[in-house]
Amino acid sequence: MKCLLWLQIDEQQFNKILGMIAAGKKEGATLVSGGSRVGNRGYFIAPTVFADVKDHMRIAQEEIFGPVQSLMRFDSIEELVERANNTVYGLAASVMTKDLDKALYLSTALRAGTVWVNCHNALAAQTPFGGFKQSGIGRELGEYALDAYTEVKTVIIATPHKNS
Repeated sequence: MKCLLWLQIDEQQFNKILGMIAAGKKEGATLVSGGSRVGNRGYFIAPTVFADVKDHMRIAQEEIFGPVQSLMRFDSIEELVERANNTVYGLAASVMTKDLDKALYLSTALRAGTVWVNCHNALAAQTPFGGFKQSGIGRELGEYALDAYTEVKTVIIATPHKNS
């Protein structure tokens, strides 16, 4: 099995992720894999998987931006949507399914700026990327990204009527 190591941008982000991993353990999630630094140079963190994650846990409620996956059980697709949307964030979601109807339903129902189906973090320069709720303002990539670099102005000039 091929596994990528995740290099963090700086020590602050590295420590934030390790702090979230520690919070997951402290709050009772089951550490299935990873959860630690890799090597003694750089800011590498092993891909980390938690099971038995509950909705109130920090690792379920906050954006980690690191190699941490939280596994949560659900009884119905409606429950899944309600719980997934019950957060102040909504950057992105990934749906893994063979059922196209479920994929389409979830793509619409999930309050996230990007929904990937049967993939994750697949981006293209022409597709806008950005979140809902407190997951950012505006969009990166695509035509919508130009909005951040422009300021629209309307100018209306009254001119005398021409009689020609």
